[in-house]
Amino acid sequence: MAGGAYVVIALSFALAGGIVGRMKGSSFWLWFLISGVVPGIGLLTALLYRFDRDELRRECPRCGRICKLHDAVCVGCGTDLEFPETAIAGDAGGMGSAPAAR
Repeated sequence: MAGGAYVVIALSFALAGGIVGRMKGSSFWLWFLISGVVPGIGLLTALLYRFDRDELRRECPRCGRICKLHDAVCVGCGTDLEFPETAIAGDAGGMGSAPAAR
């Protein structure tokens, strides 16, 4: 009986962690697994994790693809990216320009 209770608790935390992770722009399944394996700590970590949608972005000078500011290589064309003078605000903040932090 105790094993069944743990499974219900672990699945509940896993579902909650997956939903929180997805709301923050990350992978549902990744946070589902983390929160299911270590229920309390996994959900707390998902709650404290940064919002991926708020990350600053930049444009690749070669192919024009929008990449995250912390990407060192463009995932579209493989060009090495230098740190830009200006950055593009993340999805949640619209598409205005913001100065890049150095």
